[in-house]
Order: sequence, then C-alpha cells, then structure tokens
Amino acid sequence: MKKNILVIYYSQTGQLEDIVKNVSKPFEDKKEEYEVTYYNIQLKTDFPFPWPSDVFFNTFPESYLQIPSEIHPPSSEILDKKYDLIIFGYQVWYLTPSIPIISFLKSGYAENLLKDTPVVTVSGTRNMWMLSQEKLKVYLKNLKAKLVGNIALVDRHDNYTSVLTILRWLTTGQKEKSGILPAAGVSYEEITGAGKYGEIIKKHFENNTLENLQPDLVKNGAVEIRPFLVRVEKVGNKIFTVWSNLIIKKKEKRPLLVKFFKVYLMAAIWIISPVVLIFHILLGPLFWAKRKKEKEYLQGIKLK
Repeated sequence: MKKNILVIYYSQTGQLEDIVKNVSKPFEDKKEEYEVTYYNIQLKTDFPFPWPSDVFFNTFPESYLQIPSEIHPPSSEILDKKYDLIIFGYQVWYLTPSIPIISFLKSGYAENLLKDTPVVTVSGTRNMWMLSQEKLKVYLKNLKAKLVGNIALVDRHDNYTSVLTILRWLTTGQKEKSGILPAAGVSYEEITGAGKYGEIIKKHFENNTLENLQPDLVKNGAVEIRPFLVRVEKVGNKIFTVWSNLIIKKKEKRPLLVKFFKVYLMAAIWIISPVVLIFHILLGPLFWAKRKKEKEYLQGIKLK
C-alpha cells in the first residue's frame, strides 16, 4: 500500500512553492511507493502581489496579532485521506507565520489533517524566522501534530541588503538583480538543492527513525541560527506588540498610525538595529554560553 504524503503551503511569489516541491521530489520520484498530495492554501480574499506599499504596511497588525481571514476549504479528496507524513511550508510576515498560514491553523480543518501525524516544517524567508517558528510550534502542539523536523532556508545576504531587495521584490515584483542590488530571496542554488533535505526525510521515514531526523537536517545545513538576528527578533516582538495593539484599538486613527509605524519601522531597521548589533558584539563574551544554548534550542524541534 502506498504511503500518503501531504504538502501544505501558501506562496505568493512562487518561491516557497518551488522549495516545498523540491523537498518533496524524492517522494514524487517513487510513485510506486508514495502518493504526494499538494494543498495550496487559498484565502477567499487574497492579498495582492506585488504589494501596494499602503496595503503591505496596513496588513501589519492583523499579521502580528495572528488574526485569521476566511479560507477556501480543502477539497474533500484532501480531507478524506489519512496522511503518513506532512510537509508544511510557510512564510513569515512581521515576525509571525503569515496570515494565510494562521488562517488555516485556526480554520478547523487543520486538526483533522495534522492530528497524530508527523510534520516537517519548511520556511523560505528573508532571515528572521526563529521566533515565528516558536509560535508555529505552539499551534502544532495544540493541534496534536508531531513535529519531527524543520528546514529554514533564508536570504544569505547581509541584513541591510536583504531589506532593500525584499522591499523591491514585494512592491515591484522584481526579484532579479538590478544595479548594485543582488537578486532577492533564497538563492536559486539553495532552492533547487532543497531536494537533498527531502532525501534525508525519506531515509528517516523509511527507516522509522524520524526521532533522529532533525539532528541530521541540521548537520546538513538545513537550519542556520544568527544570534544577532535572534536578539533583533526579541526586540522586534516587544515593539510590534505595542504598535499592533495600538493600531487595532485606535480604529479611527488607523491610517495615521500605520503611516507612523512605517516611518518607525524604517528608522528601527536603519538606526536602532545597528545599535543592537553594537551591544550584541560588546556583550558577546558575557553571554557566550547562554547564546550557545539558545542556538542549539532554536535549531531543534522541542518546545520549551
């Protein structure tokens, strides 16, 4: 009897779709042994791409506060199967799993699909995904899914270059290199090479050793932790909590507050973030052991 593999994802630009399909390819290549089903989450009212600048920033409070939108139900063909493994692809919006992903997780369909099923999460992001993964771990635990692995592919350019390229991509649709700026997003080589992680997953799945999957993925480069960015995420979450609640509560002032937030966010990236980096470097020797322990935790799949 064939084993059933479900691939869940939402992808605006197609980058994450390419990643999860490459991760799934080793299973696709064994059609006599596996049946691979793809579920592309679709919102009833989808977000535009490229993003108009005002829409992009206006999406912030609902993104960060994990307020769902209505999704189209998965097909009965998808819902009626029991899956042996789920590959769960997601994007990060404002340090949080994207609204389409949150909408699926809160939809009522998620538990039916995820409960008691091994899940490998796969993200394709700019670079700050670590605390978003922690939020996703909570959802998976509450839905009684079995998180067995995580793959996090990122844009490997420096933080400031990637800010410029991602904004260019999101607001104009241009991913390709232009002028002095490189191409945006996860590199073509890493996207096409993601099949190696699928081979590792398949090996552990067939050998019934999924409990040893994550260390093997980490050893092969599936998860990179940059301690400085972890610190930035922690500061960012605190600031985003204040701004998102303020914008949601002050409905009559929302357009003005969103404009202020946009200015603040740009200032935080270009002014506050370098200050955080300086303190991170200066305090490095004092917190070396703590950061090492934190890195090992974030590379793993356990939830504190």
